[in-house]
Amino acid sequence: MLLSITSEITPTAWILASIATFIIGLSKAGIKGIAVLNVTIMALAFGARQSTGMVVPLLVLADIFSVIYYNKYTQWKYVFKVLPWMLVGLLIGVFVGNGLPEKFFKIAMATIIIITVGMMFYWDRKKDKNVPSHWSFAGSIGTIAGITTMVGNLAGAFSNIYFLAMRLPKNHFIGTAAWLFLIINIIKLPFHFFVWKTISVESLQLNLMLLPGILLGFFVGVKFIKYIKETFFRKMILVLTAVGAVLIMLS
Repeated sequence: MLLSITSEITPTAWILASIATFIIGLSKAGIKGIAVLNVTIMALAFGARQSTGMVVPLLVLADIFSVIYYNKYTQWKYVFKVLPWMLVGLLIGVFVGNGLPEKFFKIAMATIIIITVGMMFYWDRKKDKNVPSHWSFAGSIGTIAGITTMVGNLAGAFSNIYFLAMRLPKNHFIGTAAWLFLIINIIKLPFHFFVWKTISVESLQLNLMLLPGILLGFFVGVKFIKYIKETFFRKMILVLTAVGAVLIMLS
């Protein structure tokens, strides 16, 4: 069994899972960069491997709310630029993810994120308004994001970097990311069901019980994001992404 029956889940696990789902709601409402916390917290509640699959249906539910709310801001050309590369990375993650040493994976990913965030800070200080246009930028970011989303639901940091590099305004950033991850997370579901077997009927029942946490987090996040100015939003995402990378390395 993937999980014990819900009546046997400890109160501590319930509390941790509720906090994690609240964070998922906040993240999908636009408070980007904090999603790594839900991954860490769910791993503490249910174990790293088990929680990887269990989180995906929760992400899909939160993505649906985000798509409904921010749909009018979606910039599809950026979705189409990075989506094929993420699919390539996702397939790589399916077949190599199980055998990848977890510690090596975390350190390598965190190092790449921190270096890239440093580059973004450097570009911002230069006030350079040019955006990376070569296919290799979307290709490299997208492929890494695809691998990390399959292995650990940790692609958010790389998508943040990509959309910030494209200099998307706040609402366009959130709306475009919403559709990208709804598509990706739906595609991930059958791999978790039939290949990795990290999702079960029982885990889906638990997902439904945790749905209120997502709703509450999304509502709070939507209210909060309205008060964040464009310039601060960009700095906030960079800082939270860098902090998330450090947490990945230390977890």
